[in-house]
Amino acid sequence: MSSQQLLHPRNLHQGRYDFAALIAALPQLEAYVRLNPSAEPTIDFTDNQAVVLLNQALLAKYYQVKYWQLPPGYLCPPIPGRADYVHYLADLLARSYSGLPTGKQIKLLDIGTGANVIYPVIASQSYGWQVCGTDIDAVAVKAAALIVAANPVLKSHINIVQQHDVKAIFSGVIKGDQRFHLTMCNPPFFASSAEAEAASSRKWANLGKAGQGHQRNFAGQQHELWCEGGELKFISQMITESQLFKQQVSWFSTLVSQQKHVSVLKKLLRSVGAVQSEVIEMRQGQKVSRILAWSFLTPQQQTQW
Repeated sequence: MSSQQLLHPRNLHQGRYDFAALIAALPQLEAYVRLNPSAEPTIDFTDNQAVVLLNQALLAKYYQVKYWQLPPGYLCPPIPGRADYVHYLADLLARSYSGLPTGKQIKLLDIGTGANVIYPVIASQSYGWQVCGTDIDAVAVKAAALIVAANPVLKSHINIVQQHDVKAIFSGVIKGDQRFHLTMCNPPFFASSAEAEAASSRKWANLGKAGQGHQRNFAGQQHELWCEGGELKFISQMITESQLFKQQVSWFSTLVSQQKHVSVLKKLLRSVGAVQSEVIEMRQGQKVSRILAWSFLTPQQQTQW
């Protein structure tokens, strides 16, 4: 069974990678493609350059992105799973419309967009949405802005903004007259550098590359991977801060990696007066992740948004 068989139905990355088509989109990828024991084409996912080239090929073929470069050491995300989050958000928003919401009138805010700017790319190219991507890291902001500027298909759809207050999430980013249909976030999962390194070492061991954990196959800067208190503290702050913008956002959302955090976060949502909350489960092969979404608006208010 393909590891991608349970992706969202609208996800463009169903089944196995079509390496012939990807090589046609990016010929440099061919040098990194090899056959696995089942004689099927693949790449070495522990090879940073191979993973970057795979992403460049996917972005070129499916999203018309011709330039995509990351600063050394920054997170290189697996694109199929990232696309799922966007598609499930589209389903969530579709409840307030007669069909799937498309076009620049739909506004999305991506918290922690990173140097890879992957969520804004997928959202703008899949649905034509207008996306604002934010990050606290000046290097990431510069790299993301360069990707947007270098690709004509992105320039009119994506705006990159630096969050200058490292203790804030929405404050300073959402202006007084701005409204967003959706917010999204892939928060730092770990509570410490040691915790992030331990998880990375386990991943490398599973890939048969024990002892190379410090070289993380998908890289990532400190703020991309961990923060004090981990995802529970980060998302709790996000929920608390979202109260300040309850009339300016139709649906807030975030990924939650650990199931045990969901009940705690839902309790917090009740305490801050969220009118709606929902947990959307996503499956990619054996991996299960979830989106936590909440709103301070009623469904009727959302239809009039």
